[in-house]
Amino acid sequence: MTSLKTFLLLSGCLALSACNADLNRLITRDAIEAPANWQEAVQVDPIDENWIDSFQSTELSSLIDRALQHNIELKQLAYDVQIKEQQLISAQSSFFPTLDFSFSQKRSGLTEGGSATNAASIGLDLAYELDVWGKMSDSEREAKLALMSSQATFKQARQQLAADVATAWLDIIEAKKLLSLYLQRFANAQDNHTIIESGYEKGLNEALDVYLVRNELDAEQATIEQQKTAITTAIRTLERYLGEYPKGLRAINDDLPVLNSPMRTGLPKDLIERKASLNASWRDLLSANAALAYAHKSRLPSLKFTADIKDSATLANRLFSGAPFAWSLLGSLTAPIFDAGKLASAEEVARLELRQAEAQYLSDVFEAYKEVENAISEELSLKKRFESTKFAAENAKIAADLSFQQYQRGLVEYTTVLESQTRYYDAEVNAIKIQSQLAANRIQLHLALGGDFAPAETAVEEAR
Repeated sequence: MTSLKTFLLLSGCLALSACNADLNRLITRDAIEAPANWQEAVQVDPIDENWIDSFQSTELSSLIDRALQHNIELKQLAYDVQIKEQQLISAQSSFFPTLDFSFSQKRSGLTEGGSATNAASIGLDLAYELDVWGKMSDSEREAKLALMSSQATFKQARQQLAADVATAWLDIIEAKKLLSLYLQRFANAQDNHTIIESGYEKGLNEALDVYLVRNELDAEQATIEQQKTAITTAIRTLERYLGEYPKGLRAINDDLPVLNSPMRTGLPKDLIERKASLNASWRDLLSANAALAYAHKSRLPSLKFTADIKDSATLANRLFSGAPFAWSLLGSLTAPIFDAGKLASAEEVARLELRQAEAQYLSDVFEAYKEVENAISEELSLKKRFESTKFAAENAKIAADLSFQQYQRGLVEYTTVLESQTRYYDAEVNAIKIQSQLAANRIQLHLALGGDFAPAETAVEEAR
């Protein structure tokens, strides 16, 4: 017994020293150097958790709710969470003994016609492994962290889906507004065509002007058809997010949102714990750490206890005849001695995977900072561009009206009218696109900041 205690003590010291030599050097969240503030001048008040409200659209909220219920990819991630839950239950079962029941009946005899004999046996086998080094605890911890990572990934997927639905919704609104503008351009070209054709018949206009206005009409018609296809494509994309494809075209009646409120970004140091994808990456790192501990401790001796109770008889109906049962109790200590480096290799793989997970986590953190910074810079730039484009559109509209009036008085060529009108409509198109980009960038900024889109009643069941 003394030798057994000495053996266990020495093995334990070896286990702890080997584990602590590597596992305690993990990076901590506090050790990551976060910027004191964002590079651009922004409002660092706490972020808007329910950012959908800022769009003031019940239609958008309804679309997101439907997507959360029916999106196929989100359901896949919900199943992954359930799988991880079952894997955790499996890991926790290792702490309990196993009890197996066995029953057998055998008939044997001689091949030369001798008498045959029957034999039956029944037994219960109990086995239990003592978690001497905490190996099973590491396995449970790995499974629990994997579950937490899966839950965080699911939460991030919900946020990503909400952002995708909102972006698709914006794309449809933008496409419809552009179609309305192109129809307006086509109607204006028709008016020009009527005036110029009439003037040509009276000998007031040249044939070149007639061909130019006809070309303008054809080009506008082609643009309209192209834009109709763009609307159909955008609607199909939205339906795919909703999990309702194909069910026909869906009417979107909202206008592009006007987001005048300043964006509240919070502090950079808060991003690490708030953003779901970073929490998932952190749990993956901790899970890899537990996996390394398990791989190392698998090389150490294991202490197992087994017990069995058996009864045997010549016939099955005599098994419980009152004769005493045979029982046995065994304690065994096993340790791997030679496996051609299999367990050592498995431990080294686990160590490398841990370092890989650590590098991945650092990469995810700094990429998250970059995404926020880029979205902030893009918003400031888009706001300035939008203001400039609005002024440009107003000036271009005045110039287009004046040029047509001067053309009718014979002061300028029709090409001047076309150029003025093209500048005006291009400015209008740019204004619509930039306004849409502003809203889309605001969505991406909310997503990058890790802000949620709804009150905190999030649950896996919502996507099952």
